[in-house]
Amino acid sequence: MAQSNHELAVDEAPDPNKAKVYVELIYGLDDRPPVVEAFFVALQHVLAAFVGIITPPLIICNALGLDPAQTSYIVSMSLFISGVSTFIQCKRIGVVGSGLLSLQGTSFSFLGPIIGIGTAAVQAGSSPQEALALIFGVCFFGSFIEIILSRFLHLAQKIITPVVSGTVVMVIGLSLIKTGIISMAGGVVAQQNGTFGSSQNLALGGLVLAIIILLNVLGNRYLRMGAIAIGLFVGYIISIFLGLVDFSVLGRLPLFSLPIPFRYGMRFDFAAFVPFILLYLITAIETIGDLTATSAVSKQPIKGSLYFRRIKGGVLGDGINSLLAAVFNTFPNTTFSQNNGVIQMTGVGSRYVGFYVAGIFAVLGLLPIVGGIFQALPQPVLGGATIIMFGSIAVAGINIIASTEIDRRALIIVAASLALGLGVVYVPEILNDKPALIKNIFSSGISTGGLTAILLNAFLPKQMDSPIVEQSAESELDS
Repeated sequence: MAQSNHELAVDEAPDPNKAKVYVELIYGLDDRPPVVEAFFVALQHVLAAFVGIITPPLIICNALGLDPAQTSYIVSMSLFISGVSTFIQCKRIGVVGSGLLSLQGTSFSFLGPIIGIGTAAVQAGSSPQEALALIFGVCFFGSFIEIILSRFLHLAQKIITPVVSGTVVMVIGLSLIKTGIISMAGGVVAQQNGTFGSSQNLALGGLVLAIIILLNVLGNRYLRMGAIAIGLFVGYIISIFLGLVDFSVLGRLPLFSLPIPFRYGMRFDFAAFVPFILLYLITAIETIGDLTATSAVSKQPIKGSLYFRRIKGGVLGDGINSLLAAVFNTFPNTTFSQNNGVIQMTGVGSRYVGFYVAGIFAVLGLLPIVGGIFQALPQPVLGGATIIMFGSIAVAGINIIASTEIDRRALIIVAASLALGLGVVYVPEILNDKPALIKNIFSSGISTGGLTAILLNAFLPKQMDSPIVEQSAESELDS
C-alpha cells in the first residue's frame, strides 16, 4: 500500500531526525488509502478548514460594502483556489509544494491591512471594485517576497531548530484554542444576540467533543478515522431539530461560479504595499511552523535535508498560491494549521488524501449552493470538534521540543516566546494605541511568538551552563 516518494527521496539516516510525536498512524505519508476511506477523511479536513477559508473574504467584502452577488463570487473563488493550492502543496510539482498532507486556505493575517487599504481607497472616492483591484494588485506583487524568500531558507537551518519550530507549533495550537472556545460558546453572532455561552450552545459543543473522544477511545480504525465527521454530523442533525440551522441563504446563491482571471483588474500603490512586505515574511514563518507540525504528526523528519527541502517547497508553494489567489480574485493563501489536528485524530497522514480535499474544495467553489450547506454548520458544533484538534496541535509542538535537548538556553527561548506570543492573544488591547504597522505585525500570537523564538535563537550565546535536561539519543534508546 505504501508508495515511494521519488520526488523527495534523499539519502539520510531517518532515526535521528524523526519527530518524536506519539501518533499512531493508520496510513503514512505515501500510503494510498482506499477511495471510500480517503474521501471520508478528506471530508473531515474540509469541515475543519471550511469556515476558516470563507470567513476572511466575508469580513473583507462586508467592510468594502460589496453586494451579495459579488461577495458570493469572491467566497466561491476562495474555496476554488484553496482546492488548487492544496493540490499543489500535496502533489509537489517540481520544487513547488511540500509533498505533505498540507491544506491551503485564505489567510487571516492579511485581514487588517487589506481592510485598511480597501476602505481608504473607498473613502478617497474609489468604487468597491476599484478598491478590490488595488488589493489584488498589492497582494499579487507581495507574493513574490515569499517566493524569493523560499529559495534562501536553507541558510536558516541553524536558526530554525526543533526548539524554534516546536515553539511556533505550540503557540499555533494554544492561540487557536481561543477561537475554538469562542465557536463552542456560539461564535460572534451569539456574542451579539446575547446567547454566547448559553447552556444549549455548550451542551451541543460538548456533545460533539464527547463523541469524538469516545470514538477515538473505542479503538476501531474506521470509527477513529470518521470520529470528527461523525461528531459534526450528529451535531448538525441535532441543530436542525433545535432550529439552529438557517437554510434560507441557499436560495440566494447562484448555481455555478466561473473562475475569471483579473475580473476586477489590478492596481498598485507603493504606500499601500509597504505593510505587506513584512506580512509575507511573517506568513513564511507561520508556514514553516505549520509544515513542521505536519511533518511531526506524519512521523516525518523535522530537521535535515529532506525536512528543509519540504519546507522550501512548501513556502514556495505558499507564495505561488497567493499569487494565483490574486489572479483569481481572492486573498492571500497560507497553510492551515488546524488540519494537523485532523491528522492526529484520524491517524491518516497520507498526502493522497489531499487530492480528495482539493477536489472537494474546487467543487464547492464552482457550486456555491453546495458550499452553502457547509456554511450553515452552527458554530457550537464546529467548536466542539476544533477545540480538541487545536489542543492536539499544541501537544505536537511540545513533543517536537521534547525531542531535543532542553537546556537553559532552550528554556529561555520557549518561555519568552510563549509568554509574548500568548500575551498578545490574551490581551490584544495592549496594541490598541500602536501604529497600524506594529499592530499588523504583533497582533498575531503566532508571528509574535515565532519572531521572538527566531531572534532569541539567533542571538543568545550557543553555550550556556547548567543544563536542565540532558538526554542524548543514545540514552533514550537504552531506556
